[in-house]
Amino acid sequence: MDTANRTHIITPSLTLSTDSKAKQMKAAGEDVVSFAAGEPDFDTPDHINAAAQAAIESGFTKYTPSSGIPELRQAVADKLKADNGIDYQPEQIVVSNGAKHACFNAIMAVVNEGDEVLIPAPYWLSYPEMVKMAGGEPFVVATTAENGYKLTPDQFRENLSPSTKMVILNTPGNPTGAVYTEKELCELCEIAAEEEIYILSDEIYEKLVYGDHKHISVAAFSQGIYDITITVNGFSKAYAMTGWRLGYTASAPKIAKAIDALQSHSTSNPTSFAQKGAMAALKGPQDSVESMRQEYDKRRKRMFELLQAIPGMKVVEPNGAFYMLPDISEFQLDSVRFADKLLEEHKVAVVPGAAFGDDNTVRLSYATSMDSIEKGVERLAKFCKGRL
Repeated sequence: MDTANRTHIITPSLTLSTDSKAKQMKAAGEDVVSFAAGEPDFDTPDHINAAAQAAIESGFTKYTPSSGIPELRQAVADKLKADNGIDYQPEQIVVSNGAKHACFNAIMAVVNEGDEVLIPAPYWLSYPEMVKMAGGEPFVVATTAENGYKLTPDQFRENLSPSTKMVILNTPGNPTGAVYTEKELCELCEIAAEEEIYILSDEIYEKLVYGDHKHISVAAFSQGIYDITITVNGFSKAYAMTGWRLGYTASAPKIAKAIDALQSHSTSNPTSFAQKGAMAALKGPQDSVESMRQEYDKRRKRMFELLQAIPGMKVVEPNGAFYMLPDISEFQLDSVRFADKLLEEHKVAVVPGAAFGDDNTVRLSYATSMDSIEKGVERLAKFCKGRL
């Protein structure tokens, strides 16, 4: 007997497998520098931990409403109004088990069998797999380094079809660090509204933007764009809460109701006491968010400087998130072999760009210490020198 067909069409996560291999090597005593993990290397702030601990001690460990406790949904709505200029009622918020789960819920709620979802590449590796699981067809559109790895309005229009149901916009982006400008986003969203195409706006890295760049939430543009947008966000990146598994969607009432129905029959509710921690994250002091952002910015500048100095390597400066995506095409290896040999020969873990739809690249995370950046990129430079 065989497993379900849907399990045959999805690809296991290369980011998780690469990070797992690096951790196994470290556990065996090997001196591995890992740039693979997409998670903050900071601890969750104390006041968030304390709120969850207090919830446990008070017995707040039972089921909650499937969409999350009312006070957290209200806090998310307040946050979206204050930070992003978007008006949502608590009933339009669904708190989920991580932003990844929120993306999955959003796609499952609107994509039917055979619908196309337009995904700019390089993309976060789970988007196409989620579309496949929903019965849809991922339609990948390659962006270019010359354009900062951003989808253009011309590309959007040229790749539309009668089957296009959704476009995924991720800004700041993983794996590129690209941050769309307000003008760029507005032009794309106007096309989506004109063509009646849903927008999945993945904003999980919104707090990690550098220099003069700023984050824009597309649902704030107009009522028409608001109605077709599913905003996805969460707590993992801004508040160093990756293991807490808390994210959320904000959407039009009809979509929110569909997402709630899906979640009620899949995971039920998010973890009860973790929701109390999320409340503390949103309503408590925000100084830790800015401290982490500033530290990432220092690391970003240093890693970019070091990568630029490697002969044969090309890299676009990222303006958000905590990743870099250097082009390795000069080194005569595809991204998987490049990553495998780099780990085997020099004990440096990177994620193959093939996972993100661009086999000429590898992804490095600078959510790691400055010492690791210095040591790891030095080893990477030695590896690259030997390939030219």
